[in-house]
Amino acid sequence: MIEYPVLIFWSDEDGEYVAMVPDLEGCTATGETIEQAAHEIQIAIELWLEAARDNGYPIPVPSRQPKLARAS
Repeated sequence: MIEYPVLIFWSDEDGEYVAMVPDLEGCTATGETIEQAAHEIQIAIELWLEAARDNGYPIPVPSRQPKLARAS
């Protein structure tokens, strides 16, 4: 599976966490917790890619590869 960078931030306006995928236009999700937003964005990514494939749209290449964070 292709891994896209995901941004998750708190939105005072929405009153919840917002997750977005900059490489996939309009691919967003929300959640009451960071974990819930992270889970919901994975579903949104799958649906975004499925819709793109079904409609013959190109699948964007991720802008950067994910990196593992290591504790010091």
